[in-house]
Parts: sequence; structure tokens; C-alpha cells
Amino acid sequence: MTKFALAHATGTEWKTICEQCLAELGPVETPGGLEPLGLVYITDDLAGDTEDILTFLRDETGVADWVGSVGMGICATGQEYFDQPAIAILITQFPQDSFRLLSTRKSPGILPVTLANWAQERESTFGVVHADPRNGDILEIIAELADRLGSFLVGGLTSSRGELAQISGDVTSAGVSGVLLAGDIPVVTALSQSCMPIAERHEITACEDNVLMELDGRPALEVFKEDIGELLARDLQRVAGYIFAALPIAHSDTGDYLVRNLAGIDVERNLIAIGELVETGQTIQFCRRDAEAAEADMVRMLTDLKKRLDAPAKGGLYFSCLARGPNMFGDASQELKIIERELGDVPLVGFFCNGEISHHRLYTYTGVLTLFT
Repeated sequence: MTKFALAHATGTEWKTICEQCLAELGPVETPGGLEPLGLVYITDDLAGDTEDILTFLRDETGVADWVGSVGMGICATGQEYFDQPAIAILITQFPQDSFRLLSTRKSPGILPVTLANWAQERESTFGVVHADPRNGDILEIIAELADRLGSFLVGGLTSSRGELAQISGDVTSAGVSGVLLAGDIPVVTALSQSCMPIAERHEITACEDNVLMELDGRPALEVFKEDIGELLARDLQRVAGYIFAALPIAHSDTGDYLVRNLAGIDVERNLIAIGELVETGQTIQFCRRDAEAAEADMVRMLTDLKKRLDAPAKGGLYFSCLARGPNMFGDASQELKIIERELGDVPLVGFFCNGEISHHRLYTYTGVLTLFT
């Protein structure tokens, strides 16, 4: 039976923190017929020590395969760590031959034959990935991986004020890495937005690159002002960081959408620029971002996720935007406490990302939760 063992700790230096985690974990035992997998997330205060941390964990636990990332913030069940040295570890055992580490993909291209054959034979439909935000091909790599493997990917872009280190067997960077799971590993996953639509959808009837010129055949800024209301429309500087563009995803049965920043407003020409290339015929709506909207959507997501579980959750992974966590919910680990309140004491780890990955897309301002049953 697959089990998930959780440990997390903070301190002054990496070895002491690792020792605290191992003391919390206790002996790592792997029953016959199972293979262990370790997931580890490390705050960027310890980014330069990632190699030493990995070597220590591998030697002390006997677990050979590790996957993880550095983050400006990391999380565990009911707990967030920011601006302090900290490590969160989740160790599990899967049936033999049920996972494969994904070595770093720095550009789109043909998958290694052995990996592609394994994914086909084991009907791999799920993967956990971490990506380097400095790589300009990340969106294409993620989309291609999901398409070639027929897999649903979850994860995030590594965040750090120092080294952008990832772990996939060894310490790596500059691309996409992680782990693929066989199709018989039961998982459920869902996404929560930080934003809430404030008006109906509009059709983009004229645009150029990322600039909205007309919505529903009317000047884009005119429509925008009507949607945000008279108070904000009188002082457009107040919309920064509060109002965003939402691009609905075609054929989504959950009303999913991509949130993008407003990049600029041209009052004289009634234009709006957003942080995404758009085309005529697309739909768009505007949304507000605040803690109340984020918590309401998170509770909705957790409620829906619980309904989809066919067995109690044994472990979980959570990837959240850097703009969430203490920047949205406050300094008391409130975001992770909401998850704990709704799901109970499920062993869970993750990190706060520069962008969140769900399926084959890159999101912003979201929380992506995956549960193993």
C-alpha cells in the first residue's frame, strides 16, 4: 500500500534542517515490490546548498530518486515558509516501474526512445514538472511534453533570488524536469484562481498583437471603463494590481481562464495592452484580484475536489503563485490552513512559483492542487 511520509523544518543551516526533517520522518522503509520516490522543496535561502542537501538526503534515507525545486516560498501541510531557510520533504513508495524521472528538457524535440516507450507501455497520463523561467521555450516545451506523452502536467516555474535550482535525479536548471507517473497511479487535480470576473465576456473585434482596440465593436477602453465601474474609471491608476484580463479557455467544462496583467492603457486612443498576444474572435473578460475572491474560489475548488475523490487522499502537492500566500492571505500560513481545514491532515508539500503549470498551459495567480488516493 502506498504511503506518504511528510517532514518539514526551518533553522539556520541546511544540515541541521535536514537532520530535523529526518528525525521527523523516522526510518525510511520500502516494502518489497515498491520503489521509493522523494519530493523535496527548498527555500531560496538555501539555493546554493541544493547539491549538498540532495547528497545528504540520498545517503541518509537510501532513497535514490528525488524530484523538487527551489522556491522563494515553500509549503507543507498547514504551513508556509518565506524569507527563512526551510525544507519540506514528502517520501512515498509506488509499485515498481510506476514512475520515471524526466531529465531536463532545454528545448522542444524528440523524447528519448526509452522514456517514450515506457510512457506508452505504462499509459502514463500524469507528470509533475518544474521549469526554469529564464528559458524562452518553456511554453512550447510544456505543451509538447503534454501532447507527445498524452499527459496532464502539474507544477510550476522555479522562483529564487539566487540559483534557480531544480532536482530530477541530480541538481539541474535551465529547462523542464520532473517525474512521470504510470496510468495506474490514482490522482485527482484541480486549479483555483485568485481572481473573480466582474462582468460578462466580450468578443475581441479589433486588435494588434497584445493591444485591444475594439471589444464587441466598441472602443476597448470604453468597454473596460463600464466593466470596472465609475469609481475606478475616474482614476485608472488604481486598477494596477487589482484589475486583470481573463482569457477564457475554449471548450473548458469548468469555465477556466488564463489571467494576464494589464500592460498599459492609452486614454487618447482608447486602447488597452495586456500581457498576452490575442486575435480577433477571441473572448475576454475583466476580473478583480483580492483575498476574498481567492478564498471563495479555493473553497469551491476544494469542495469539488473532495467530490471527485473515490478514496481518502493519502498525499498531495500544491503549487501556488508568489502573489498568493502571505501576499494575499496574510502571514499566518492562511492559504495552506484553508487546504488543511477542508481536507484534513493530508501529507502535502509544494512551493510558490513564478507561474503555475496545469495540463499543458502556464497560469498566473493560481493554486494547483494534486491529491494521490
